Amino acid sequence: MTIVKNTKARGRPRAFDREAAVVRAMEVFWAQGYEGASMPLLTEAMGISAQSLYAAYGSKEALYREAMERYRTTIGGFGQRALDEEDDALQAIKRLLLDAAIVFSEAPDHPGCMITMAPAGIADAELVLYGQQLRIDSRDMVCRRLKRGVEEGQLPADTDCAAWARYVSGVVQGMSVQARDGETRAGLLSIANIAACALEGLRVS
Repeated sequence: MTIVKNTKARGRPRAFDREAAVVRAMEVFWAQGYEGASMPLLTEAMGISAQSLYAAYGSKEALYREAMERYRTTIGGFGQRALDEEDDALQAIKRLLLDAAIVFSEAPDHPGCMITMAPAGIADAELVLYGQQLRIDSRDMVCRRLKRGVEEGQLPADTDCAAWARYVSGVVQGMSVQARDGETRAGLLSIANIAACALEGLRVS
């Protein structure tokens, strides 16, 4: 009896692409929120087992934070880019609002803003506090840009930058919710333009 040996070389297992997996996790969290993003949804999207997920990221919460940071530095970074790249403070805020309308309506399967969807409430749970801080950070960057506009003579010295920053943040968060409810890009752009017109009234003539 002749024994035929299987000489076919075994291929190496495909290397785990951590960055690509985080992007896929980001999309799940963005679409479903933290609570709605179940482990089966995450592992299916990432193409890994639950055991591998825990081995690579430590926990669902740690994965969420990493996915959120990816969102903030890529797609969700449109606001910071608008504020940094425009010389005029009010033009920067207008661009932020218009870009929000575009980004929030760009992907039908995960509309709106991932930061707006971060856990919210008055509880002191770590993820709730994390979500609160994300939104505070977004509001504060608008406030800083308005203060710079005051310093550069584009806005009146008595401009209540903190109040206007709360207004802008409220508009952006409202646009996010309406996007998730199916509002069209045209509808969101109309909101952005109305808010931009309200801000234009601050300009030093």
